[in-house]
This record gives sequence, C-alpha cells and structure tokens, in this order.
Amino acid sequence: MKATPRYWIMIVVLGVAACGMAMLSHGEATPPALPLAQFPKQIAGFSDMADYTLDKDVLAVLQPSDYLSRVYFQPGFGEIGFYLAYFATQRTNASIHSPKNCLPGAGWQPEQSAIITLELDDGRKVPVNYYVIRKGLDEQLVLYWYQSHGRVIANEYIGRFYLVYDALRLNRTDAALIRITAPVVAGDEDGAKKRAFMFAKQVASDVDKIIPR
Repeated sequence: MKATPRYWIMIVVLGVAACGMAMLSHGEATPPALPLAQFPKQIAGFSDMADYTLDKDVLAVLQPSDYLSRVYFQPGFGEIGFYLAYFATQRTNASIHSPKNCLPGAGWQPEQSAIITLELDDGRKVPVNYYVIRKGLDEQLVLYWYQSHGRVIANEYIGRFYLVYDALRLNRTDAALIRITAPVVAGDEDGAKKRAFMFAKQVASDVDKIIPR
C-alpha cells in the first residue's frame, strides 16, 4: 500500500516529538491554579449533580495529575457528563489518551465523527471533535478537545506538535483533555447536540481560568 502524505506527516511529527521529549527530560511539573474539584458547579444553567471517582486500574493507565469526572443537570434539558483530565507534565509515562482510542475499548462504537467549529462565549471560534457513539441500545453524543496555554486543539497530531513546541519554548509539557457527553434520548440527536453545545460554549473559557496558560 502506497504511503500517503498524511502518513509521512504523522511519522515526522511523532519522530520530532520523541526527539524533543528525549532532549528535554528535565523541567518542572506545572500544577493547575486550583484543584479541579473546585471547578464551577454551575455552567450554562447546568448544576452540579454528582462527582465520580475513576477505577484504580483506569487511573493507573491514564495517570493524570488531577482529574474531574462530574455529571451536571438542568431541568428541561437533562444531563451532561463532563470529564477534565490535567497533566502537569508529559515527560514521564503520563500522557493524554485520546478518547478516539479509549471509547472503543469501553465497548462504545462510533457512528459519526467529524471536527466541527464551536463559537465560545468569549467570542473565539475553535475546533472540537464531534462523535456519536453507540453501545447496544445506548447512544451518546461526545465533544472532546485538548487545551494548553490558551489553545483549543482538536487534532491529536497538532497537539503533539505543540507539545514539543512548548517543551522547547517554555520547558513545559502541561495540557488538559476535555470531554463532554450528552445521552441521545429517543433518537433525539439534535436535543443532545443543543445540550452539549450550550455547555461546551462556556466550559472551554472556564478551563482556561483554572489550568496554566
């Protein structure tokens, strides 16, 4: 099979990432401004419903410096699942795991996938990953992206490029993964999309306030 330009770009990016991280194996971990448990309990009209602790085996694989797994609820709109994983450094074995790889491992299969543009409450237009996933009779809409130093990034390879760039420029490799899930009830994907977009529009700006820029 003939290698495509995208394949070679991926090889170059990963090669540069490996070399850059090897050269910069020192440096301090950069903590968030506040513990993630202090993340706002009300977002876009959705109120805190419950926080959840990840299984020890899952945490052993993911190795975030801090994380928040929370369900928000708003009467008339339903619930929103919110997951924020922060990595103060990615120079050790800890690194961000893409939901694109983790969700199938949990039994969820993608039915739709795209990168869309989302306009945030602060006026920025940013790219985010849009997925519709299914497991048995359950269906969910997922938005996810990466944030670091004021950037919102959807593409994993671009994220790796900035990881090396910031390691060389700032001697920092901190970054966060943000994932939003909205159950699709009775096939109403538009309703799930409305809930997820309402929530995401504000939450990216709130993340910027708590993780280092």
